[in-house]
Amino acid sequence: MKIAIPLAGGKLSMHFGHCEKFILIDVDEKEKRITSSQELAAPPHEPGLLPHFLHEAGAHMIISGGMGQRAKALFEENDIRVVVGAPALEPEAIVESYLDGSLETGENCCDH
Repeated sequence: MKIAIPLAGGKLSMHFGHCEKFILIDVDEKEKRITSSQELAAPPHEPGLLPHFLHEAGAHMIISGGMGQRAKALFEENDIRVVVGAPALEPEAIVESYLDGSLETGENCCDH
């Protein structure tokens, strides 16, 4: 499975649509470990572009600090599971805590 995380300053960007880049982290769900990762430059911000962009990059899930309802629906239409309310931590720490079931999510900071 490939997990996408929006980045700003090397940590999760709270507003995914305005991030500097994305990191795609490949995980082995059975072994609960990261197998590889790759960074992608974020395309220009355009409504509706990122779900298709990340689907084409092979993402199965996005973990974000916040996301509007329309964006969540577009990701789900592109077969990308959405997790919101994640803390602004390093992406590997977020994915590792997701894999071991300890990822604590708070409020969706972009739910408007």
